[in-house]
Amino acid sequence: MISIFLALFVLGFFYIGWRVINPFRFRPLKRNLLWGALFLLFAITLGGVMLSRAIETPSAPLAWVAYVSLGLLSTLFFLVLVRDIILLIVWGIARLSVPIVRRRSAPAVVDRERRAHLMQVTSLGVLGLAGAVTSYGIFEARRRPGIVNITVPIARLPEAFNGFRIVQITDVHAGLTVGREWIERVVEEVQVLKPDLIAFTGDLADGSVVNLRDAVAPFGDLHAPHGRFFVTGNHEYYSGVQQWVEEVRRLGYDVLLNEHRIIERGGAQLVLGGVTDFTGGRFLPSHRSDPAAAFRGASPDLVRIFLAHQPKTLRQTDDVQFDLMLSGHTHGGQFFPWHLVTAMDQPYLSGLHRPNGKWIYVSRGTGYWGPPVRLGARSEITVVTLVRGEAA
Repeated sequence: MISIFLALFVLGFFYIGWRVINPFRFRPLKRNLLWGALFLLFAITLGGVMLSRAIETPSAPLAWVAYVSLGLLSTLFFLVLVRDIILLIVWGIARLSVPIVRRRSAPAVVDRERRAHLMQVTSLGVLGLAGAVTSYGIFEARRRPGIVNITVPIARLPEAFNGFRIVQITDVHAGLTVGREWIERVVEEVQVLKPDLIAFTGDLADGSVVNLRDAVAPFGDLHAPHGRFFVTGNHEYYSGVQQWVEEVRRLGYDVLLNEHRIIERGGAQLVLGGVTDFTGGRFLPSHRSDPAAAFRGASPDLVRIFLAHQPKTLRQTDDVQFDLMLSGHTHGGQFFPWHLVTAMDQPYLSGLHRPNGKWIYVSRGTGYWGPPVRLGARSEITVVTLVRGEAA
């Protein structure tokens, strides 16, 4: 994975320089200075990302510089690529439109100076657009998460649970550019919602418990009359899943590791099941995701709510009965073009869906990962209201 990232990083460096700097035909000294500046930006980004992940200091200036630069370079790379594809199509059409009789004298037709000028103008435009887009993306990522209200009708829901409110938090990714102050704002928002139950569907932090314990501590202040529950995400496994499980329990959450709990209200019951992350078994054999085990022993007559970090856990549930699955992981794609990559790996990017008669809701995430950038996928705190009734 690291080798792929480095290969793409180097490719991006040369591609941006080739397509943005070279078209200006500067004198060698000036051109070399610009290539040096670009190299310095890439070096700061790569070195800063690696060093900040090693240090694990929340909201450190180094992390901000590195990840903002990473977001800018990523956006710039794909804008340049899109620009080049458009120009290639335009120039291809122009060449095809030249009469066949005149095509043999093509060198006289093709205006190289106009083409060079167009490349220079569009390069400046792409640079400006990349800066503007990244700036807006930072604003979107750092603003308060939106409150998303969804209503899920379940025909066999007991009357006592009609109107039952589950608040879902997911993908906070504390550490790097997400620190305690931002998490305190999230906690304030959740408290105002007065949930009946809190479901945290993984990816609490990016780093070790030792370095991030204080940053995530505000989540211990949340309360709900029917409990606070947590399932592991893939990022828990990168920094010591057993330590994070213990820390989350210390904060007062019930961690569901392929197991379930019975929730009681007004003399009625429902089942809340949760699994370890889809990839958990790669890191710890005992954490292999097992939806069947999560509901083993639970009455099939009770409504079942299922917590699973990744939407593709659905692939493991063909023979598992549940009424509603809550997931995260995708961040709604977070920003272009990464949503295309995510869409190739997951069945759903965001929103409420009903495959095979089972509800699944995929949150866009409460925080963000990597570059502090979101575009077209605002972070969210989800309020899931269960109602008695048939699906429309």
